[in-house]
Amino acid sequence: MQFGRSYEEFEVGATYKHWPGKTVTEYDDHLFCLLTMNHHPLHLDVNYATETTQFGKNVVVGNYVYSILLGMSVADVSGKAIANLEVESLRHVAPTFHGDTIYGETTVLDKTESKSKDDRGVVYVETIGYNQDGTIVCIFRRKVMVPKNSYLEARGGEQPGRPVPRPDKNWRGAAD
Repeated sequence: MQFGRSYEEFEVGATYKHWPGKTVTEYDDHLFCLLTMNHHPLHLDVNYATETTQFGKNVVVGNYVYSILLGMSVADVSGKAIANLEVESLRHVAPTFHGDTIYGETTVLDKTESKSKDDRGVVYVETIGYNQDGTIVCIFRRKVMVPKNSYLEARGGEQPGRPVPRPDKNWRGAAD
């Protein structure tokens, strides 16, 4: 399974469709709101949302939708990142409701080699999130510093820091 990409693997114009989608439950939304101390009744109070909002039901908090999409993109985009440098823009263009399933895809807009270190570069991407009907709900652009292959090779390859299992009484490994 791929976990992120090196600088050389990104191509301007490429689109990565993140899989699987995530169905947002009321529990997910409420827990995120409580963990982040966003107690707005639009997200937590069914009566309030039913009686006083244009949607007539709770709306999923936008930062949770963004977080889902950002997380979905890690395996395809930033799994090898040295740093997330910037979220240039973030727009919530349609509401997400409990029971909606969010899907995402990321397009590479540009990439530039680092001017100060020759073992990395910056990738500029746009991620869109849409629901089960194809309605786009969230769009954001970000810049990610990613390693070149030389950086990865100098630090242990594809899975740097991964330990080697040691044979013991429960597992003899290659000792047999």
